[in-house]
Amino acid sequence: MEKTKVSAGIVVYNGAGEAAAAAKSLLENTKDAALHVYLIDNASPDGAGEALAGMDFGEDAEVLRLPENRGFGGGHNAVLEKLDSRYHFVVNPDITLTEDSVSALCRWMDAHPDVVMATPRLRFPSGEEQYTAKRRPTFLALLARQTHLPFLKNVERHYLMLDEDLSRPQEIDFCTGCFFVMRTEAFRAIGGFDESYFMYVEDADITRKAQALGKVMYAPVTAVTHAWHRDANRKWKNFWMQVSSMLHYWRKWGFRFV
Repeated sequence: MEKTKVSAGIVVYNGAGEAAAAAKSLLENTKDAALHVYLIDNASPDGAGEALAGMDFGEDAEVLRLPENRGFGGGHNAVLEKLDSRYHFVVNPDITLTEDSVSALCRWMDAHPDVVMATPRLRFPSGEEQYTAKRRPTFLALLARQTHLPFLKNVERHYLMLDEDLSRPQEIDFCTGCFFVMRTEAFRAIGGFDESYFMYVEDADITRKAQALGKVMYAPVTAVTHAWHRDANRKWKNFWMQVSSMLHYWRKWGFRFV
């Protein structure tokens, strides 16, 4: 039986080693799908693009070196016209697979033709659960995530859908950009990511665009490991970039306080 053609994009900005490990993890663990991986270097100043280009990933991967930093969404969109697949995965460089998560998600999507986009369970390297099934971002939800104020605990729980049974598939309004799969025809139909976001919240935006074509789901049929560096919580520059992107999202889709 012919294997399903699948593609995956990893956008890189510095840190060739981590990106290479993610690509190898994808390739080594994907057994039941025909996977092609694109490593897209966003003009890394540390020479990551040159380093990756010198590595041997085999015929199922290729390195694209962009002449300038196009941001997260712009980097992923760089492969849009090259895709020849049924499903396309968006993958962060800090992702590691320990099982054939790619094939598992593709099989699940095959069985659910009304779904256009999905994300699986994500775990920290320690094995601790990451709660990435989310409702639409609101002002209070953003505040709760950044400050962890006790009186906002229930707001955060609602935002992270912890009031739902996350042991089974759930329809979601915000699909995390660190690891998701989309039908390639849908990814192309919506024009990929909105490049007016340089970094942060573009995943919430593309979720809204995908919902015009079908369901977006949290599908706990497999789990992947995500290191989750959370730069927005450690660097003021990144935090304010996140705030700016959130304001842009609300201007586009409408502001919600709670």
